[in-house]
Amino acid sequence: MGTKIEMNQQFGISLKQLRELMEFRSLEAVKKIKEYGGIDGLCKKLYTSPIEGLQESQTNLQNRREVFGSNVIPPKKPKTFLQLIWEALQDATLIILEIAALVSLILSFYQPKNSENMPVEIEDSKHGWIEGCAILLSVIVVVFVTACNDYSKEKQFRGLQNKIESERKFAVIRHGETKQIPVGEIVVGDICQIKYGDLLPADGILVQGNDLKIDESSLTGESDHVKKNELFDPIVLSGTHVMEGSGKILVTAVGINSQSGIIMTLLGATGEEKKKCSENASLKNKINEIPGHEKNGRNIEEKKDDCIEIVESDTQKSVLQGKLTKLAIQIGYAGSALAILTVIILIVNFSVKTFIIDGMIWHITYINEYVRFIIIGVTVLVVAVPEGLPLAVTLSLAYSVKKMMHDNNLVRHLDACETMGNATTICSDKTGTLTTNRMTVVQSYIASNYYKNTPQFSSIPPEVGKLIVQGIALNSAYTSRILPPEDGKSSLPTHIGNKTECGLLAFVLALGKSYQACREEITEEMFTKVYTFNSIRKSMSTVIPREGGGYLLYTKGASEIVLKKCTFIRGENGELQKFTNQMYKEILNNIIMPMAEDGLRTLSLAYREFVPNKTQANQTRISGEPDWDDENAIVSNLTAIAIVGIEDPLRPEVPEAIRTCQKAGITVRMVTGDNINTARSIATKCGILKPDDDGFIIEGKEFNSRIRNEQDEIDQKLIDKVWPKLRVLARSSPSDKYTLVKGIIDSEIGNKREVVAVTGDGTNDGPALKKADVGFAMGIAGTDVAKEASDIILTDDNFSSIVKAVMWGRNVYDSIAKFLQFQLTVNVVAVTIAFTGACAIRDSPLKAVQMLWVNLIMDTMASLCLATELPGKELLLRKPYGRTKPLISRTMAKNIIGQSIYQLTIVFSLLFVGDVYLDIPSGRGEGGTASVHFTIIFNTFVMMTMFNEINSRKIHGERNVLEGLIRNPVFYSMWIMTVLAQAFIVQYGGEAFSTKELTLDQWMWCILFGFGTLLWGQLITSIPTRKIPKKWQWGSGVSEEYSDLHKLNTDSEIGGKRRAHILWIRGLTRLQTQIRVINAFHQALDARYCRTQTVTTLRKQTSNTSSGNKRLSRMSSIEYADSTPDELENARSEGTNHAVSAV
Repeated sequence: MGTKIEMNQQFGISLKQLRELMEFRSLEAVKKIKEYGGIDGLCKKLYTSPIEGLQESQTNLQNRREVFGSNVIPPKKPKTFLQLIWEALQDATLIILEIAALVSLILSFYQPKNSENMPVEIEDSKHGWIEGCAILLSVIVVVFVTACNDYSKEKQFRGLQNKIESERKFAVIRHGETKQIPVGEIVVGDICQIKYGDLLPADGILVQGNDLKIDESSLTGESDHVKKNELFDPIVLSGTHVMEGSGKILVTAVGINSQSGIIMTLLGATGEEKKKCSENASLKNKINEIPGHEKNGRNIEEKKDDCIEIVESDTQKSVLQGKLTKLAIQIGYAGSALAILTVIILIVNFSVKTFIIDGMIWHITYINEYVRFIIIGVTVLVVAVPEGLPLAVTLSLAYSVKKMMHDNNLVRHLDACETMGNATTICSDKTGTLTTNRMTVVQSYIASNYYKNTPQFSSIPPEVGKLIVQGIALNSAYTSRILPPEDGKSSLPTHIGNKTECGLLAFVLALGKSYQACREEITEEMFTKVYTFNSIRKSMSTVIPREGGGYLLYTKGASEIVLKKCTFIRGENGELQKFTNQMYKEILNNIIMPMAEDGLRTLSLAYREFVPNKTQANQTRISGEPDWDDENAIVSNLTAIAIVGIEDPLRPEVPEAIRTCQKAGITVRMVTGDNINTARSIATKCGILKPDDDGFIIEGKEFNSRIRNEQDEIDQKLIDKVWPKLRVLARSSPSDKYTLVKGIIDSEIGNKREVVAVTGDGTNDGPALKKADVGFAMGIAGTDVAKEASDIILTDDNFSSIVKAVMWGRNVYDSIAKFLQFQLTVNVVAVTIAFTGACAIRDSPLKAVQMLWVNLIMDTMASLCLATELPGKELLLRKPYGRTKPLISRTMAKNIIGQSIYQLTIVFSLLFVGDVYLDIPSGRGEGGTASVHFTIIFNTFVMMTMFNEINSRKIHGERNVLEGLIRNPVFYSMWIMTVLAQAFIVQYGGEAFSTKELTLDQWMWCILFGFGTLLWGQLITSIPTRKIPKKWQWGSGVSEEYSDLHKLNTDSEIGGKRRAHILWIRGLTRLQTQIRVINAFHQALDARYCRTQTVTTLRKQTSNTSSGNKRLSRMSSIEYADSTPDELENARSEGTNHAVSAV
C-alpha cells in the first residue's frame, strides 16, 4: 500500500480542491466546475463514470477512503466509567450521607479527656467506627451499581444507534448496476441516485436532475426550497432534504470533509459539553462562513461574553415522565418534611433528657449523638425518596426496547415506548400499513374495452399498446423496477422503488413486454423535461424526443385530474375521438366509480405530441422550443390512452389487529388521500367502519369547511364537534392530517385527554409525526424525512406491529406501577417506623445501614424483578390509562395502605410487646447497639417486604398473584438471592449491620409474619375498589418544577434562592441521573439526524429555521391516487367543465 501522497497522485484532483469546490454556489460553482472540465472532466479526474459509476473493487474503494475519507462522522466520545461514578456521586442525599458518615467516622476515633486530662472511656467506642464505615460502604455500592447500570445502558443505546445506522441505505450506481448500500460505505466518486424524501448522505455535484428542489434550511437557515439544476446551481450538501424531484449526483465530499461534517466535528466530536469562549467564537465564525449563510444576512446571536448559547429546545416529556416527575417531587417534599421533623424530635428529646432532666454538662463527645440523629434523618429522607424508581424505569424501557426490535419496532426515542401504552387514538395511513403495498393492476379500460383481468397484448390496438408500454416505462422513476424472485418460482418478484409505479411496470410485464428495453433505448439523460409528482400536480409527466422530430409527452396520475386535461381519447380499435364532457361523465360513472367501489385506486395514462408538421388532430404544431416552464400550457390538450384500476390488498392480519385495538379501548382512524369510495371499501373490510357504528367518513375538503370559522381560521371548538366520531378522512392532504392530529391532542372535551399515535411514510407526514405523542414511520416505504421525524420505525410497515407496540408500552407502564406499589409500601412503612421510633423511644428501630440495604440495595433487585415481566394478552383487554389518569390508581392505593397497615401493626407490636411475647431482652433504650429484639424487627420487616413483592406483581385487583411467576426466571431467581442475602446479613452482619444471630424459632416467626402479607393481600382484594374514595388516587398531571429545571440554564433572572430550591428538587428526585443516560442515547443517534437539530438551534435566535424546518414541502408521497383532491362525487353531480376542442 502506498503512502497517502502517492495515492492522492493517482487522482486528478485533491481533497483540498474538492473541499474548496464545495464552497462555491450557483453560477460561481458552474464556472468553477467548468475549470475542471465540467462534470465529465471531474468524473475522469476521479476515475468514475456518470453512467457506469465506480468499478467496485475493494482496493479501489479502500484507496478512496484513504485519500478522501470515509462517510462516517465520529460519534461523541462516550462517558467513561469514572465519569459516570462521579455523576452518581452528585446526588444531594448521598452527599449529605457521605458527609455525615465521615463526621461519624472521625468522631469515633476521637477520645476526649476529662478534667484530670485522662482519656474518657465511651460506651461502645470501640465499635463506633463500624456504622460510619458501613454507611460509606453502602454509598459506594449504590454509586457503583448506578454507574454500572448507566454504563451498560449507554452501551446498549449505542448498539441501538449502530442498528439504526446500519438500517439506512442509499442507492448508488456501481459497475453499471443500481444497488442499495449502507450510507457509511459511500465514497468520493460514487454516483448516487437521489429522489424526493431523501436525506442526502454526502456532498455532491448534480449530474442530472429532474425538477429537483432541496430544503437547505438545516445548513443555511433559509426556509424556502432551493431549485437545483446542472446549469445554474449544481451543488448539493449532506444533511439537506430532497423535497421534490429526482436526479443523480457525483459524490465529492464525505464524512468529516462534507460541509455538515465540518460543522458536526466542531460541535460534537470533542465530546465536551462546555467549550471555551474562544472556541465558541471560532465556531461562530466558521458557521458564518458556511456558503449561503452570509447571503441570508443572518448571524448567530452573541452573548456579552462572546459565547454561543446552546439551548435544548425539546423539553416536552412523555406521559409517564410527567406523572413520575410530579410524584417524585411530592414524595420528596413529604419525605423532607418528615426527615427534618425526625431530626428535630431526636435532638430535642436528647437535649431535654440529657441536659435538663439528667443535668449533664455539655461535652464534645455529645456531637456524635447529634451526628447520629442527622444520619437517621438523612436516612429517612433516603427511604422516602423512591431511589429505585429511575432504575426501574430505565430497566423496563431498555428491556422492552430490546424485545420490541424482535417485534419489528425499532424504537428511536425511549419515552415513545411507554407513551404508546397510553395511546387512545391511532391515525393510520392506508397504503402499506393497512394494505400490503404490493400494487397490482387488476382492471383496465383500454380502447373502449373494460377488462376485469389482464388483457392479451394482441387484443390491444398496436399503436395504443406501444403508447401504454412506453408511457409506463419512461414516465416512471428509473429507480422503480421489478427483480425476479430470489429463490426461483416459489416466491413473488421483488418490487424496488415506488410501489404504485412497480404495479404499473408489472402490468407491462404481464402484457408480455419489457419496460427495461424502452429504458435502455431512451435513458434519463435523453429526457427533455420531467414534471415530477407532487401534491399540487397529482400527476407526473415526462417529455422525450420524438422520432421524426418534435417531442412526446407522457402523463400519468389521478384519473379525474388527468382526464380533465384531455381533449382526445383513443377509442375502439385505437381510433382517435374527441373527448367530450358527456364521455367524461360516462367514464366517471361506468368505469372509475365501479373501480373505486371495488376498493381499487384508479390512474389515467395520457400523452401529447409536439410536432413541426401537424398531421393529426391531436398533435400540437411547434416552430421552435416550447416554453417548458409553462407547465399549464404544456400538460394540457392531452389524449387519453388508458385507465387502470390498481388493487392494494388488505393485509390478512389487519382486521384482527384492529379488533384487538378496539377491544383495548383504542380508536383507529384511517387518514388517506384515496377517494371516498376506495377509502370506505378498505375501512369496511378492516373493521374501522361498522354498520352499527355511528362513526362517519368525510373528505378533506368537507373536513376543512367544518373546522373553520367565519374568519376562515381553524377553531378548536369546531374540531371538537368533528373528531370524536370521525373514522375515515379521505382525500386528505398532509396539512389535513396535521390539523386532525393537533386538534385531537389539544382537545379537552371529556374526562381524559387523548394520546395520539400517527403513522406516516411521506415527506410531508413529518409535521404530523412530530406533533403526535408517538410517530410511527414506515421502515420500507418511508422516506428519510419521515423516519427522522418519527419515534418508532416499523421495520415491516405492518399495522399489527403497532398493536405489539401498544402491548409493550402498557407493559412498561404496568411494570413501573408495580414497582411503585412495592416501593411506596416500603417507604411508608420505613419512614413511619423511623419517625415513630424517634418520637417514642428516641431511636429508630431500623438503623441507617439497614434502611440503606432495604431502600437502595434491595430496590435494585426489586427493579430487576418487576421491570422484566413479560406482557400478556390481558393487557389488551383493558382501556388505556390516557394522559390525565393518576399513576397510582385506587386499587394500588388500597394495596399500599392496606399492606402498610398490616406491616406497621406487626412492627409496632414487635417493638413494644414483642420482647415479652418472644421472651427476649428488650432493645428499647439501648442507644443504637445491636440487639436480638431489633434484629427480629428488621428481619420481619424485610420478610414482609419480600412477600409483598409477590403481591405487587398484580395491580388490577387479581387474586392469583402467582400467575405467570414461573415464566419470569429473573423474578424468582432475584427473589431467592435477596432472601439469601438477607439471611447472611442477619446471621453474619454483626456490628456493621447492627444485627444479632437469630435462632430457628425466631426465623420461623419472621417468615410467618412475612407470609401473612400474602393472606392479608387476599383480604384487601376482597374490599370493593369502588368504595375507595377517588381522592386516594395520586400522581396525575405534569410537574411545573420539571419545566423549571430545563429553564435553569437559560433563565438568568432566577434568583439564587429559587435556583437552589430547584437544584435541591433535582437532587431529591434522582430522575435526572437516568435522564442523562437517555439524553446520551439521543445525542449519539445518527449524526446526520443530529446535525440538523444542532445547527438549527445555533441559528434559533436569528433565522426562520424553527418554522422553516417544520414547514416542509407541500409534496406528499408519489402514491398518485393517495393525494387526489378532486372529489368523484362532486365530479358526478357538477359535471365539471373541461376543454373539448382540439388544437
